[in-house]
Amino acid sequence: MLTGKTAIVTGATSGLGWRFARVLANAGAKAVVTGRRVDQLEALVELIEGEGGEALAIPVDMTDRTSILSMVDQAEVAFGSIDIAINNAGTNDIALAANVDIDIYDQLMSTNVRGPFILSTEIARRLIQAKKPGRIVNLSSIAADDYLGDGAAIYSISKAAISKMTVMLGTEWAKFHINVNAIAPGFFESEMSENTVDQIGEFWRGLRRQRLCHPALLDSTILYLCSPASEAVTGAVIRVTDAQMPM
Repeated sequence: MLTGKTAIVTGATSGLGWRFARVLANAGAKAVVTGRRVDQLEALVELIEGEGGEALAIPVDMTDRTSILSMVDQAEVAFGSIDIAINNAGTNDIALAANVDIDIYDQLMSTNVRGPFILSTEIARRLIQAKKPGRIVNLSSIAADDYLGDGAAIYSISKAAISKMTVMLGTEWAKFHINVNAIAPGFFESEMSENTVDQIGEFWRGLRRQRLCHPALLDSTILYLCSPASEAVTGAVIRVTDAQMPM
């Protein structure tokens, strides 16, 4: 399905990013896995290669523009031009808005919004110059639209920005055949959700299905948005939420 394509996946050291990289590699893409924890990236590369795929680990700091651009350069040297970018890297902080530390706010916004914008525009610039189509998939969240006042205010703000950025970039780059879409998951099993449970308790027990979803339930969505089947889909935010609003 994706044979001959090269895909960058940010935040691939665990959780959804780890899963996305494997899914894309198993579909034939050469996977560039990025993040801060080198040991985790190397373990993922070993796993993908053991499954018959191709992968490359490149450490990156998504708050650092120079680091992002260097990562793209390294990826192109190794695998050629980038066809797919998955903006999965993100962080969270649990604090009521009036109690938010502004330094934490700046760090979160830099990771969750500024970094994905830099990577997206850099990938698009190179694709436009090469007159090649491409796919960019951003990770938004159920929190972009639904906030219960439980202390995830700045995370919700950042994901709302990602959703809006997706619509804007999808519109602007449509004429270049660069499709920009987003997945807005509900609560899935990940390090971030584990940290949330540690901080505010087992909130998921109040959800309709009383569960956190397994990352495998996003496989079909990520493949669809990266495949030829979604050629006419751009500027869309696809909610995969398991109806996870409290009753």
